[in-house]
Amino acid sequence: MPTPETHRAIDAVWRIESARLIAGLTRMVHDVGLAEELAQDALVAALEQWPESGVPDNPGAWLMAIAKRRAIDMFRRRETLDRKVTEIGRDLETAELPTAEPDFDAIHSNISDDMLRLVFISCHPVLSTEARVALTLRLLGGLTTEEIARAFLTPEPTIAQRIVRAKKTLAQKKIPFEVPAANELGERLASVLEVVYLIFNEGYAATGGDDWMRPSLCEDAMRLGRILAELVPTEPEAHGLIALMEIQASRARARTAPDGTPVLLNDQDRLKWDRLLIRRGLAALARAGELEQPMGPYVLQAEIAACHARARTPAETDWPRIAALYARLVQLVPSPVIELNRGVALSMAFGPQAGLEVVDELLDEPSLKKYHLLPSVRGDLLAKLGRTDEARAEFERAAALTRNERERALLMKRAAE
Repeated sequence: MPTPETHRAIDAVWRIESARLIAGLTRMVHDVGLAEELAQDALVAALEQWPESGVPDNPGAWLMAIAKRRAIDMFRRRETLDRKVTEIGRDLETAELPTAEPDFDAIHSNISDDMLRLVFISCHPVLSTEARVALTLRLLGGLTTEEIARAFLTPEPTIAQRIVRAKKTLAQKKIPFEVPAANELGERLASVLEVVYLIFNEGYAATGGDDWMRPSLCEDAMRLGRILAELVPTEPEAHGLIALMEIQASRARARTAPDGTPVLLNDQDRLKWDRLLIRRGLAALARAGELEQPMGPYVLQAEIAACHARARTPAETDWPRIAALYARLVQLVPSPVIELNRGVALSMAFGPQAGLEVVDELLDEPSLKKYHLLPSVRGDLLAKLGRTDEARAEFERAAALTRNERERALLMKRAAE
């Protein structure tokens, strides 16, 4: 196999196997930073050897064997070989690299538990939100520092520092590599779900740059969400989150014009919506409902998205139900952004004046002072009420606040109209 093809294969293998590899190694060495170094060593070995030997039948097992051998060498240097070899596997000391079918079940017997532990340690509340996002994409998403920096329009050294500091913090705080106790599970799971959804939202509506969307980030988030939903199958919020992301992602092809200009929801060609993603999202939502627990924030948001997905035309959208769902959501998770969305839903259900009354109550909200969607929504409602001069000023203010060039162009166009 030519080297370029091998390198593409290695890249694909790394995206698939890296999280499981790091998870298994972290259980063995009790240090997520060291586990990632060992996994990277195995990747380097693959880059050196596979172009000549070819990609093994079970590349994940090959990488794990190499990483375990490097761990043994490291512990030998630390003069703790006898104790650590027992933990890692004495037989690997003299074993040949796997060329035939390895004992894959033995190597990955604890993989589900290890993956779940890695999810929780990557999103541990001891880390800042930015650090959780970067570490999750690095350890679970298999992204390089350069890819994460490019996705978030952040300098690469900044992302690198976040990752390094996150791993140091986990080590210094002696964060155990374990699934949280039952009394901590709800809070810790909420942190994990928040990180995955932050990644998805940055892909779905980029906060800066020239592109309206970054589909690769959406795909990474959905992949992480699917893994999580299978790891905690009895948690309705995990299924609610994947339902929400699948349904929202179904609109991707309709959200931009051929020239990249954003297309708002009611103007989208619904024939371009991905029906497969919608079916998958609705199935995940049904799975959450089968657990017969009160609807949490992600299930409620997925129910809202489902109202749009089920409507064949904008006129068929059940806006009164959406407004009611937002009312329940804002009671559960008080937030001025959710209240702003409730105002939009009320305007669609009962007229622009009903929505404007809610939106105007948010004008003095400190957290929304630089939030461009507040003047954008207000401008839209004012325009519908015929208050054109006020609407123009709001659209211009929104354009000045956004950091996304596509969105700025759209807002200036609306101001001109």
